[in-house]
Amino acid sequence: MKSSSPITPTPVSNDPLWRLAWRRIRRRPFQYVLFILGIAIGVAMMVSIDLANGSAHRAFELSTDAIAGRTTHRIEAISPVGVEESLYRDLRTQIGYTQSAPIVEGYVVAEDLDRQPMRLVGVDFFAESPFRSYLNDGSDDSNNGPDADPEDTASQGIEALTAFLTQPNTVILARDTATQYGVEVGDRLNLSLAGQEIIAKVVGILQPANGLTRDALNNVLFTDIASAQEILGMGGHLSHIDLIADNEADLDPIRALLPDSVKLETAQAQKNAVQQMTAAFELNLTALSLLALVVGMFLIYNTVTFSVIQRRPLFGTLRCLGVTQGQLFQLILGESLVLSIIGSLLGLGLGIVLGHSIVGLITQSINDFYFVVSVRDISLSTFTMVKGIAIGIFAAIFASLIPAIEAMRTSPQSSLKRSTLEGKVQKILPWLVLAWGLFTISGIGLLSIENGGLVIAFGGLFAILLAAALLTPPLTAGLMQGLTPVLNKFMGVLGKMAPRDIIRSLSRTSVAIASLMVAVSVIVGVSVMVGSFRTTVVQWLDQTLQADIFVTPPSTTANRVFGSIDPSVVEDAYSWPEIDHFVTYNDTDVDVLAFNAPALLEDERGENATGESDTEIPVNRTAKLISANGDVSNGQRPYAWIRDNVRDPWPQLDAGEGVIISEALMIRAGVSDPPETVTIESPQ
Repeated sequence: MKSSSPITPTPVSNDPLWRLAWRRIRRRPFQYVLFILGIAIGVAMMVSIDLANGSAHRAFELSTDAIAGRTTHRIEAISPVGVEESLYRDLRTQIGYTQSAPIVEGYVVAEDLDRQPMRLVGVDFFAESPFRSYLNDGSDDSNNGPDADPEDTASQGIEALTAFLTQPNTVILARDTATQYGVEVGDRLNLSLAGQEIIAKVVGILQPANGLTRDALNNVLFTDIASAQEILGMGGHLSHIDLIADNEADLDPIRALLPDSVKLETAQAQKNAVQQMTAAFELNLTALSLLALVVGMFLIYNTVTFSVIQRRPLFGTLRCLGVTQGQLFQLILGESLVLSIIGSLLGLGLGIVLGHSIVGLITQSINDFYFVVSVRDISLSTFTMVKGIAIGIFAAIFASLIPAIEAMRTSPQSSLKRSTLEGKVQKILPWLVLAWGLFTISGIGLLSIENGGLVIAFGGLFAILLAAALLTPPLTAGLMQGLTPVLNKFMGVLGKMAPRDIIRSLSRTSVAIASLMVAVSVIVGVSVMVGSFRTTVVQWLDQTLQADIFVTPPSTTANRVFGSIDPSVVEDAYSWPEIDHFVTYNDTDVDVLAFNAPALLEDERGENATGESDTEIPVNRTAKLISANGDVSNGQRPYAWIRDNVRDPWPQLDAGEGVIISEALMIRAGVSDPPETVTIESPQ
């Protein structure tokens, strides 16, 4: 007998496979357009938010770095009044510390510059040289071209410096800003601060040497320190004193000189504080952009799965003709790679367009809640672009991986049978239920962590969202089986066929349902969240705004006021016979250092009954301190006081016996019971 040997098919070249893929794309273009749009929308959302956030932060950091210059440390006042001017004089005369420079700064609205908020910085020109060289390098002339006469340039520089030092309310602004709005030397700018109109004369145009500094100074006005004090109402006070210290030992005599009303901090501390303030805001926006990418991944998975199912007979035939498992795997992932690159590049373009559209909204939110920054255009970041393309490609490949593996592992005979895939889906339904339980428990566990932060909270939400997506196939199968008898009774054979067809195509229908579920859940969740915020704000306004008329200075940005009402206006208001009751208040930001837990009954020695000292709980958070001279509602605000021994704290507050704190501040500090005392940072 002749022995027989197995026939080994000759491997097929990849070129015909790629031609088949291209032919299919041309025959069913809209199916692959869905794939591309899924990636493009997700990448566009992520890139646009990253660009807008990055542009706002870059503008603030550049402006802060440009104004700080080579500053290493800073003397700041604890109170909002500022640093006593005499302290700078003592630094110079008593210690002889020459590497110090006084700064007075605030924000004004430039009416002639499209009403944008400008950072007004008052400097001592003679102390600036070690800190900010662009004010001393001769670049503050207005009409210096490349062919300008050096003598004329020097003359113009001397004239600008003389006017800057001797004339009140004179300013220097950046050349880019002056060019944009057609401002020249000698022009007058109308500035506004808390409703007060200030006329400032432009005596110089600043032309920094490098592009980064030019961008940083676009929303900055420089003036003499005396003019800044007069404009900002800070006579005799400074915003802060900049220092350059080569080592910590140089600061020891300065620390010995400083009074309790000021503090010495590093220049980096302000930037770190800003980053901490906006970290949660940026994380929220990033999470929303990632949700769009998750929805896009569902669309990609469904598109690739649908494409694989449609080509199962073709794949079975190709396998019989010698196409290997690896070649099929490469074909499917190759298609996904090419389409994901197209979708990612399209997403980059859409992201840049969206970034230009939303940068104003994000900047406005930052201005209202954190710090003032002026951003007109987005700054394109290479890292953001590369990250957008990389994440888009990764998301597409990841979503295509399961269909590609399923097509690769299916035998040629099974590839010709559609029921094979659906049978596999039916077998894994119990495992999907188990995975749903595990992810749900994990998500609930993460959300139950107190003070876990936004990252933990978002991790819990994504876990629950993924759990709901995993539950979709078994839930769909169970629901259709339950509906079959009902629909059969009312609709006959058609009612019986519809649920059975959904079950038989569960590999496709469940993914479509899951993607729709995620999209709808995000829309409903955000709508409920925004609606809840709006309702809460309305209730808070109804409780807080108890007066009929409110008088406040005009805001510098949409919702932030810099400055206070002139005392003469307040005095005039008290003379209005039509007004029955007045309440005035001031507010400022303070650092809450610690809470002291409620003390037990104290004995004569000042100790509690157990002989233990009060427990001090560190807080270290910034809070709004409001001082009012009464309650305009006469105690009628619908507040719930959680101190069980206090029903109406307003009389005690008016008598100066204590303070009222919000429950939100307690929750952020991780305190459940109201503290007995609050320690804040103040000159006293």
